[in-house]
Order: sequence, then C-alpha cells, then structure tokens
Amino acid sequence: MPDPVVLDLRGDVVALARTLVDTPSVSGDEGPLADAVEAALRGLPGLEVLRDGDAVVARTHLGRPERVVVAGHLDTVPIAGNVPSRLVPDAALGDLLVGRGAVDMKSGVAVQLSAAAAVQDLPRGPARDVTWVFYDHEEVDSALNGLGRLARHHPDWLAGDVAVLGEPTSGVVEGGCNGTLRADVVTTGRAVHSARSWLGVNAVHAAGEVLARLAAYEPRAVDVDGLVYREGLNAVGIRGGVATNVVPDACVVTVNYRFAPSRDGAGAERHVREVFDGFEVRVTDVADGARPGLDRPAAAAFVAAIGGVPAPKYGWTDVARFAAVGVPAVNYGPGDPNQAHTDGESCPVAQIVECRRALLAWLGGAPPVR
Repeated sequence: MPDPVVLDLRGDVVALARTLVDTPSVSGDEGPLADAVEAALRGLPGLEVLRDGDAVVARTHLGRPERVVVAGHLDTVPIAGNVPSRLVPDAALGDLLVGRGAVDMKSGVAVQLSAAAAVQDLPRGPARDVTWVFYDHEEVDSALNGLGRLARHHPDWLAGDVAVLGEPTSGVVEGGCNGTLRADVVTTGRAVHSARSWLGVNAVHAAGEVLARLAAYEPRAVDVDGLVYREGLNAVGIRGGVATNVVPDACVVTVNYRFAPSRDGAGAERHVREVFDGFEVRVTDVADGARPGLDRPAAAAFVAAIGGVPAPKYGWTDVARFAAVGVPAVNYGPGDPNQAHTDGESCPVAQIVECRRALLAWLGGAPPVR
C-alpha cells in the first residue's frame, strides 16, 4: 500500500500545488487526495471538518456577520504523460507549473488550502466566517458532481452570503455565469423516391426557415448586478435523411441558447419556443445560470480586495449550483482557462502567488486594493 499523501498547508504555495498535481485524482479516483485534504484540514485549529464521499468541507464558527464559501474541485481529466509536475521558465510569464490539473484546478485548490491555514493563523482569525469546500467528480457527468451531491444532501453546508469558485480565470474576477439550454427544432415532410420528389415534402428544405430565423436573430446584452452578459442562440447541429435517393420526411436542427442569469430555465424555454413558433420544439437539456451578486457587501468587498474590473462569465460553471441554493457566486483562480485539459497544461507561478495574496487579504479584512 502506498504511503498516504501529506499536504503541507503552511509551506510554499507553489510546492503545495506541485504535490497536488503529483497526486493523481482522475474523476472517480479522488479518494487518496480527499483523504490528504481532510487530514490536513483537521490539523488546523478552529475548523469543523465534514465529509460526504470524496467531498471535504471545513468551516469556522466565529459568529462573524458574514459567511463566505470558497470552493474547488479535486478531480482532473485523465493523465496524458503530464505527471509528475515540472517547473518550466517562460520569457513572458516567468516560471510555469506544468502538469495535469495545474490549471483545472489544482493551483486554485493549493491557493485555497494555503489560505485556509494562513487565515486561521491570524491573531483574530478571518474577518468573515469561512466555509471551505473541496469536491469530487466535476469533470464527468453532471449527475455525479460532488458539489451537486452536497447541495442535495447537505445544503446547509453550502450556506453563505457569497461564494468564490476557484475555476481558472487568469486571476480576474468573473461573476456568475450564463445559463444554457439545448433543444431540437423538428420539421416534418413526406418521404418518397427522389426520382419523383414532387410527390413528397422535403423536411430538410423546411428547415431553411429555422435557419433563417437563427440568422436574423439579434441576441441581447443584459446588465445583471453591474456585469453585461452576452447571450447567443445558435444552430449547433443538423440531421435528416435516411438515404441519398429518398426525400427526407424529418429533419432536426439542434440549437443552443446561452442566456443571461436574469432569466431562469423556464423563461429561456419560453423564449426559444417563441422564436420557433410554428415548429415542434423538444428541449433536451437546460441549466440555470447564476447571478454574480456584486451588490452584496461580501462580494463587493471581494472585488475591492482583488482589484481590477470584474467580468461576466459567459460559459456555465458550478457557480450555478451555489445560485440554486441561494448563494451568489463568482469565479476566481489562477491559470488561463484555454490551457485547461491540454497535454501541456501550465499555470504561471506568479498567478498562484498573487491569487493566494488577494484571497487571504479579503478573508483577513485587509483594506481594498487602490
């Protein structure tokens, strides 16, 4: 049996990130890393530590007026010859941490674990009560997601005034996220031999009106809590026909609607049905977005502590799971998201250090960045 992994939360944050990368935790095999995280957090004073499967939660109970949640996932996509980790110099970015999960999102988890230890060591502890969440199965089917499981089984564990999810954002605050809906728009016809096409009705030709409506569609830009989210409605697939000598009697255009978090899934579905009025619309998947909650004092203080100008998150992330339990959330972490899941996945060391500094400053109640 291999020796258990030991995490030094009070040591160098980059060394901690390397240990995390060097500990394989492909989705479904997070157990050893979850054990190490739990053991390390139990070694910190003043934390209640809880566990559900391979999700670990640790929280303070100091009676502060605000509670914040800081979360990150422990799993990665499969390793592709990119473990163990390496430090590689880069002329533009300085040293890079290279290895599976360096971006998505073990550098972010290292920032959070290091900050958890540092803030507990402050003379008066954190200025806000903190709930630390480290969860499993983010990179696989949504039904297996550990944060979703916590929301179902222990929603009280996720309670707070605002949440920070350590997804890679290159150290920029990205608030909330757009929602997403997928639907099939169906046209029908009458199948006949293509040599006698005048006797049938071509369903693929009928889909031309669906495509025309999409081409003419003007997506909204919507201000939500001070961030402007860009929507989009696009065809992402089309299928129809059974043979090259048969006029097709059915055609399906698959569309994807990315909608601002001012609208919920039911509202998004109504809108798509209005756009394609007269056609059969089959909704196949929908996930609500998340408001950033930048009007909340805790979120505003976070932006002030981090500095810079926050941006909207156009893609969907697990911040939406916090929104579903009434907690507004932002994305913030080291690493370029375009590097996530690549074989050469790499994160600038400077971003790891800066994200730790900023997170710790916010939790400790330091004055905002000017």
